[in-house]
Amino acid sequence: MMHWIILPVVLPAFLAPFIVLAARYHIGIQRVISIVGILSLIAISAGLAWQASDGTVTLYQLGDWAAPFGIALVADRLSTMMVLLTSVLAFFVMLYSIGSNWDQRGRHFHALFQFQLMGIMGAFLTGDLFNLFVFFEVLLIASYGLMIHSGGNPRLHAGVQYVLFNLLGSTLFLFALGAIYAETGTLNMADLAQRVTLIDPAATVGIRIAAVLLLMVFAIKAAVVPLHFWLPSSYAEAPAPVAALFAIMTKVGAYAIIRVYTMIFPPDLAVTSGLFGAWLLPAALISLALGMIGLLAAKRLDRLVAFSVIGSMGMVMVAISLFSPAGITAALYYIVHSTLAAAALFLITDLVRAGRSNLDITAQSPIAGAVPTAALYFVAAIAMAGLPPLSGFVGKLLILNAGFETTTMAWIWSVVLISSLISVVGFARAGSTIFWKAASVPHPEDHTPAEPPSIMAYSAVGGLIVLLIAHTVLAGPMTNYANKMSTQLFQPDTYIETVLDTPGKLSGADAKEH
Repeated sequence: MMHWIILPVVLPAFLAPFIVLAARYHIGIQRVISIVGILSLIAISAGLAWQASDGTVTLYQLGDWAAPFGIALVADRLSTMMVLLTSVLAFFVMLYSIGSNWDQRGRHFHALFQFQLMGIMGAFLTGDLFNLFVFFEVLLIASYGLMIHSGGNPRLHAGVQYVLFNLLGSTLFLFALGAIYAETGTLNMADLAQRVTLIDPAATVGIRIAAVLLLMVFAIKAAVVPLHFWLPSSYAEAPAPVAALFAIMTKVGAYAIIRVYTMIFPPDLAVTSGLFGAWLLPAALISLALGMIGLLAAKRLDRLVAFSVIGSMGMVMVAISLFSPAGITAALYYIVHSTLAAAALFLITDLVRAGRSNLDITAQSPIAGAVPTAALYFVAAIAMAGLPPLSGFVGKLLILNAGFETTTMAWIWSVVLISSLISVVGFARAGSTIFWKAASVPHPEDHTPAEPPSIMAYSAVGGLIVLLIAHTVLAGPMTNYANKMSTQLFQPDTYIETVLDTPGKLSGADAKEH
């Protein structure tokens, strides 16, 4: 049994209580533990991704209980890529948190951060729908604590709204799980993939309802219209490092949709045929349009970035809703890009906040460190808007190409291109107002110059920008790898055989793609 698979879940689960019990009053020790733990996660995640890169599907059975009765963790190309992306993102977010002293503005930041990582890692690695629900709840609890970190009424209000909306999603999730178990007698994903195909087409009401409920739950996590209301206020009011980490949270919903609706409810399945395409694509296009319109209309920089996240998730969901190998390939490439770009923008927003009394998009006196902050904003905005030469442009080309031969090509191309233009105008307006027009506004007479952000804070944002550039330079290999992931998702036989240990088939760490 490959024990390395469980370490991304167990390591932060052990570090969080250790920080609370042994280093509660020693911020220096907490920082060292967090950085060392995250670096360890990066090394472990890279090893798992390397092992899965040749098509290997590795299974870990907790307590050595065989699926579908026991708890199973499964590492394939998709799950290990998402785990690695989370680990790398967490490192730069933690680096910024330390460099900006955000971790000292409230209690238990580092412990909650570790619990958050535990929930995210578990959601990506689990092979069971019920345990996906469990890890969603871990995410919810930890993210609420992080969101209200350092307090304040606006933050508390946004946190309550966030929790209530996600509790609704949790309730729907339980209803969906109950319906699925009543229809199939299992919640293991690999086992479900086999049992759903055996359902009589004349008795599909229960499983169709369950499939729709699941999609609604994942759409809430992915902030798809009309289930996106929780995101703008929650992300805008959250501490900047927390909002940057939350850039991966919406991707958990996208990941779940990709996993479940390529393996359990694939497009060619008669039981759920025609159930999703009719409305998921329109919802995704509306999300994209609404996100970019909100970006253009935003009066505060933090809300502008929050609406850009909604728009980027709309872009991802447009690709996913095609339910084709080309669409999933484009979505996977864009997921990496949008996660890094959104995180960088949230951290840049905090750099602006450090030198101004507010984040209103109005001409105010210049901020400390305006030149490097403006340069970082310029690059991140180009990336998020999808302008050449950065990876957002490549991702949008892949999405447009995936929709080229579909009957909805005109709608996809029109919305994507027009929304891209709107986003360019929105980012340009905000950037010129905050950085360029500020030069003409004198400081007040009683102005006390703010200290420029630390080198560590700038290094964290710069690291994310470097990753965006690397994602662009390596667009060819990354797209090829995303295509291999897509192929593996639409041919889940190896995954199913590994998890269920089907007699006469390959299983465990020896399962290779053929």
